[in-house]
Amino acid sequence: MSAWDIVGIVMQILGGMGAFLMGMKILSENMTRLAHGKLKTMLNKTAKSRFAGVGIGAAVTIMGQSSAFTTVMVVGLVNAGIMTLFQATAVIMGANIGTTLNAWVLALGGSDITVVALCLAAVGVFVTMFARNERTVSIGNVIAAFGLIFVGLKFMSGALTFEQGSEEFAAVSRVLGKIKNPFLLLLIGVAITALVQSSTAVTAINLTMASLGMVIGDGGNAPLYIIIGSNIGTCVTALISSLGANPNAKRAAVVHFLFNFFGAILFMILLVAWRGFADTVLGTIFPVSAFGNTGYALQIALFHTLFNVVNTLLFLPFIGVFVWLADHMVREKRTQEEEEIFGDLDERLLRSPSVALGYIYRQTGKMFSYAMDTLDTAFGAFLQKDVAAASKVQTRNGALAAANGKGISYLVKLSTASLIMEDEQTVSSLHYVFNDIMRIGELADNVTKYTRHYIEDDLVFSDEFLEMIGDMYDKIKRLYELSLAAYLNKDFESLAEADKLEDEIDAERHTLVDRHIKRLNEGKCQPQNSGVFINLVGNLERAADHITYIAHSIEGKRSA
Repeated sequence: MSAWDIVGIVMQILGGMGAFLMGMKILSENMTRLAHGKLKTMLNKTAKSRFAGVGIGAAVTIMGQSSAFTTVMVVGLVNAGIMTLFQATAVIMGANIGTTLNAWVLALGGSDITVVALCLAAVGVFVTMFARNERTVSIGNVIAAFGLIFVGLKFMSGALTFEQGSEEFAAVSRVLGKIKNPFLLLLIGVAITALVQSSTAVTAINLTMASLGMVIGDGGNAPLYIIIGSNIGTCVTALISSLGANPNAKRAAVVHFLFNFFGAILFMILLVAWRGFADTVLGTIFPVSAFGNTGYALQIALFHTLFNVVNTLLFLPFIGVFVWLADHMVREKRTQEEEEIFGDLDERLLRSPSVALGYIYRQTGKMFSYAMDTLDTAFGAFLQKDVAAASKVQTRNGALAAANGKGISYLVKLSTASLIMEDEQTVSSLHYVFNDIMRIGELADNVTKYTRHYIEDDLVFSDEFLEMIGDMYDKIKRLYELSLAAYLNKDFESLAEADKLEDEIDAERHTLVDRHIKRLNEGKCQPQNSGVFINLVGNLERAADHITYIAHSIEGKRSA
């Protein structure tokens, strides 16, 4: 075999792998779109039990077609405080089980289906071209992705298909036959998986060689060591994604590694001690005499499933131990940091737009609460005649501005993802919500200016006025509670209550201003009080408007 022949084989394998990985990427993105909302709903139910977490992890992985997709998502949710480390551990275990489905699909698709694959790709493309709605486009992309996956597999197998007894077959067999050390085979699985960021791709190559009758090492358990290594290698994606995240997110990635690492130790001991495991156990279930070379591929797929299911059953009762180990391996560094509302928004969640949208929605609710606390600080300072609170309000508004910039940037990145129409409308409404939140902070700053005039101009307000303005502000606080409930929970009953209360606040502003003018005419109020009085009441009423606008964002449009 000449050097050019070797180059040609390598290029064909790389081309096939490229098509395969692109097909997997398209499949993952569009399965996620078709599962719109379900991923987010399922991940929110992980608190019920360990078994529920495992089942949800498996289901989400099947939908997303990638355990790396699920574990990266889990790291992001832990980083966001949406999921606890205990919950995340069960989901990660389930994700490892869910990814084994890919091996079965690849093993069962090992026959020559080139024509079928090309037809799938063609049908998918035509469906996408002529589809009139988003769901049909996604279905077309899924069909085309399956075609691309199998075309990639065919290219990889074609590069390694030689006639039995040929010089090429003998040369490749000699190379593969020299790799006999179990730990070297494990390291090969780790390294290739870490490099291509896909255990499925490594499994596909392994299955392809097995289905072609190409023996690694001495045969038997040899391909299984690569599968074990690929399970460790797939942890690299989650570990990389946890860099720069908070300690709990790092711990989630470490838990993923520990689960696969300890499982690898157990199975390596088993396979090294029992060299006939593949022939005795797997070969009995899928004998080559009945299935031909496809039997080898089915044996590998079965082992992949056994590895993850057995490890999950063994380790599930010890989730607390994994959490304890991760806590001690990743220590929390306590540092004095600037006041931030939500820090850096987690971009790893952008891999699933519906989950990312739910995440930024919750973060915006946190920012809404922060703005209201800022208004509370400003109004409380007015009643207490505390001019020093102005600097605190300015600091908090600086944090709001920083959060606003990060939030808008995140929304822009989210907008570039493949969103359904409903999500696009939500993203659009969130731009308005960020603006309304910023306006509440600005109005709080205005209140601090009125406090300064209150003190420096030596103004005097009657107890009656202070009591009435306090009552008005109590209604604004109640309005905020209703609006937050409406916003976070899509609660239209709270929205209706908020609208009624907002009308009462509008009416109260008119009443306060009318009474003030009447008192001015009767000489019972200082004329110099008017500027502060009318502006303060007006600013509080405008804050109530913006609070209500946020509640109305659940309707998918800006309230007028």
